[in-house]
Amino acid sequence: MWRWPDSTTTWEEQIWSCSWCHAATHVGGEWFEISRPPYLPMEMRWERAAADGLPAGVSHAFGIFDKTLCGIQETGMSPSDRWWLPEREDACGACREAAGAIDDRWPQAMRGEDARVSVARGL
Repeated sequence: MWRWPDSTTTWEEQIWSCSWCHAATHVGGEWFEISRPPYLPMEMRWERAAADGLPAGVSHAFGIFDKTLCGIQETGMSPSDRWWLPEREDACGACREAAGAIDDRWPQAMRGEDARVSVARGL
């Protein structure tokens, strides 16, 4: 699991991501919830990467820690407010291949709406 950088306050949540299937688990927050977002298909799972140094004319999927799924790393890279669509002609082929491999790793039994139940700590 990858642990995203720590937050500045105790009420902030920690985010852990699986290095194999990229499933995220959010822990903490004001109500100390454990939240596990459900499976999403490739066309709804990745945001388009935004950074000044990315090549023009190619859309890359934002992965994690300032990297695209194909491994390009740029300082200040972030997810844009648009989906990365693997079926588009300008989609990076290496990002498409990585997204497909990641998608294949999600067990079929864990793809249902209720497969990743979230819980809150009892007070």
